[in-house]
Amino acid sequence: MSENSQFSFGAATGVGSMPGEDAREAVKTVTGTFEDFPFLPELPARGPGADMIGRTAGMLVELYARVEPSGWRIGDRPGRDTRRARSWLRQDLDALEEFTQDYEGPLKVQAVGPWTLAAQLELKNGEAALSDPGACRDLAASLTEGLRLHLAEVGRRGPGARVVLQLDEPSLPAVLRGRVATASGYRTHRAVDRQIVESTLREVMAAHDGGPVVVHSCAPDVPFALLRRAGAAGVSFDFSLLTERDDEAIGEAVEGGTRLLAGVVGGTDGPLSDPAGSVMGVRTLWRRLGLHPGLLARAVTLTPACGLAGASPAYARQALAHCVRAARSLADNPE
Repeated sequence: MSENSQFSFGAATGVGSMPGEDAREAVKTVTGTFEDFPFLPELPARGPGADMIGRTAGMLVELYARVEPSGWRIGDRPGRDTRRARSWLRQDLDALEEFTQDYEGPLKVQAVGPWTLAAQLELKNGEAALSDPGACRDLAASLTEGLRLHLAEVGRRGPGARVVLQLDEPSLPAVLRGRVATASGYRTHRAVDRQIVESTLREVMAAHDGGPVVVHSCAPDVPFALLRRAGAAGVSFDFSLLTERDDEAIGEAVEGGTRLLAGVVGGTDGPLSDPAGSVMGVRTLWRRLGLHPGLLARAVTLTPACGLAGASPAYARQALAHCVRAARSLADNPE
């Protein structure tokens, strides 16, 4: 097994986004719910710069972005949108530092990965950076350096925590399949070679200097095998979107020591089943793959299916607590 496979992940955590605009309240909720695997909440309701693309654009080094009617666009210099994104991130880190003073377990922080960033950030001509291989390389290099600085800051604020970096890649399957639309909407950008995708992800993951990196995608057709080869210590996904076509790749990932962060709780308001019912599908998958039940708690972390930004505050709290109870059920009754 790889060094990352020996890392101790918690039994349950969140994906990233939360409802509301109060960073301190969000961190208090997260750290109070996940005593062994909290995460840095993201609050996109605050507006541009707090959304996932703007937040990560604010981390870039020597590349800047501003908000246009069509979305985020790369610009020549830092403007108010960049300053606002960086200010909110500092506020979030201040709150995290307050509530994790003596914490010594795994702590997850999130940023958008290079390929979703390339699919969503526009060049000056209005096309996605994905349309220009050189722009993709520059963006990945800038992101890598920005993540190094961000992770160092997180480490300074919580020296006892063992930081897990999550790269959010919801656009990755579309990038691989040539399904990212052009600015006109009439065509799609050419599929990116899988080896280039893999090597770029590997380079960006190196920003964590050997620390564990999780890749999250709540889209169908998550490329488990590619992510494992790129060096992901864990893959986070919407469990309801799995099909039996994914079985072989998932089985190989588990046997290779890759952690599965299985999204088993809905990301928007709705009824919550009993904890045992929420993990029934995970147990069924385990039996189908012929994996030992005793591996479950060591190989699976439970999460919501995606971020909770679209949920009500009350449901978000319930969903996070439900993940903890479901993980306990999975550990106590793996069969």
